[in-house]
Amino acid sequence: MRELRLKADLDAISEVLGFVNSLLDENGCPVPIKLQLDIAVEELFVNICNYAYTPDTGDAVVRVSFEKEPASVTITFIDSGVAFDPVAKPDPDVELPIEERPIGGLGIYMVKQSMDGMYYERRDDQNILTIHKLFADGNK
Repeated sequence: MRELRLKADLDAISEVLGFVNSLLDENGCPVPIKLQLDIAVEELFVNICNYAYTPDTGDAVVRVSFEKEPASVTITFIDSGVAFDPVAKPDPDVELPIEERPIGGLGIYMVKQSMDGMYYERRDDQNILTIHKLFADGNK
């Protein structure tokens, strides 16, 4: 497992993506999976930056670990901001015409749909959000 600790600041998104992508490259992640993970990592880190500590700022941790069988990656985001469980958030009605949809929620929905697992827990006053992605992209 590798870990990056940094300020939850939008200016750090390139550092987060660089950290995750270098590890994905080292572990042979296929490009299509890497692209899905880039979108998910950006969405989740930006949400921490924009909402976890508002109006202040705080720290974030990004942990990355890999499994060989089956080949997969687990990425965990940890912050000490306000409690928020994106897994429990109802999915938007994507059947509604765009002009009738409420603003927000589509990014989390896209992450849920593209990952093989997404888990949340609140422990020790921290949000712990974990995504899991298989390198052999079956149905997603």
